[in-house]
Amino acid sequence: MIPLIHDFDDETVLVFGGGAVGARKARRFAAEAHVIVVSPTFVDADFGDSECVRAAPDHDDVTGWLDRTSPALVVAATDDAALNAAIERHAHDAGVLVNRADRSGDRDPRSVVVPATLRDGPVGIAVTTSGTSPAVSRRLRDELAPVVEGAGLVATVVSDLRADLKTRDLSAETRHAAIGAVAQDDAVWEAARDVGTESAVRAAAERALAAVLDE
Repeated sequence: MIPLIHDFDDETVLVFGGGAVGARKARRFAAEAHVIVVSPTFVDADFGDSECVRAAPDHDDVTGWLDRTSPALVVAATDDAALNAAIERHAHDAGVLVNRADRSGDRDPRSVVVPATLRDGPVGIAVTTSGTSPAVSRRLRDELAPVVEGAGLVATVVSDLRADLKTRDLSAETRHAAIGAVAQDDAVWEAARDVGTESAVRAAAERALAAVLDE
């Protein structure tokens, strides 16, 4: 399996299942997509900014929901394995990506795994065991959290410097070397993690940049 990044802005994610797993999936996607959760009952949990529809679809209703909502992704998270299989089959027939929450290991084409993720501003890290052990993915995600801390600030500042350097009379090799040096500079990362302000990171980045360009 090859991890990919998918933009869900202005897309719909259709979740079948109002249990704890359905709530977790809904929260995850509701930060970006329009999420519709279909279930006859809902647990007392946070479904994010999702549209919860109280309905009990059977195998024949799944196609109707797909037609009405035109989702980019379908999540099968019910407690009925046969219904989850029907949801997966209808999604495949409709050419829609599907995440089946009750299955691990091998996946069919168009079946996707939702990885454990960390985000810090524009920086994101995804950890996956290809669906074999989500608990291991979550453990690794938690261990990586200190590594990602401050990365969003560094990425933002380095991106701005990269754009600025393109306007200067510098060779491509010099620009690449300068940006690489800033991104690797310990003082830049210390400013992001210890001070935590964009101004502190920019000041450290400018010092690192000047040291390279003055060589």
